[in-house]
Amino acid sequence: MKAERNYLIHPSYIIMFLILAAVSALFLGFSAAYLYNRLQSNIPPIKLPPLFYFNTLILIGSSLTLKWAKMSYLDDNTRNYKIALIITLALTLAFLGSQIMAWFQLYNSDIFINYNNMASYMYLISGIHFAHVVAGIPFLVVFVINAVRKMKSPVSVLIYFSDLAKKRRLDLFNIYWHYLDGLWIYLVLFFLVNWLVG
Repeated sequence: MKAERNYLIHPSYIIMFLILAAVSALFLGFSAAYLYNRLQSNIPPIKLPPLFYFNTLILIGSSLTLKWAKMSYLDDNTRNYKIALIITLALTLAFLGSQIMAWFQLYNSDIFINYNNMASYMYLISGIHFAHVVAGIPFLVVFVINAVRKMKSPVSVLIYFSDLAKKRRLDLFNIYWHYLDGLWIYLVLFFLVNWLVG
């Protein structure tokens, strides 16, 4: 195992925060464009389908289970670590499936992507968030596969839990995932407040 260099802040964290800053700027830009178009064109906002709120609960659940996975990793608890990762993956897939159903709810209400500017922004903004969740799945799958394959004997478990690079990757993934969950909550509240104020 290679020796770790000592950093005040590891470059991986800097890269992650730069990525999240760029994503934040993107969604803030879309939020501003949504408000501008709504006020400029005087178009009423779209009411969120009920599944958007249910999906919020699913994402919060995935955040909690991923936090559980991290705590289990730090406690060297192999069983809980594997279970937490698998549940996180299952909740993530449930979110994606439920979000597709939420778009079908809009579609069945005759609110298509070209219905008006507000509908277009709702599809676009939620779709981009969806894409960011999809982008995180391969990393989550790798965590699950490594946990199942490499954590069988006491020696392999010891090596896995003592690997600083794996710990850092898990920490980075936690940051990314909690950010996406917080971003989704912001988006749901943003659309909800816009609909309430009319």
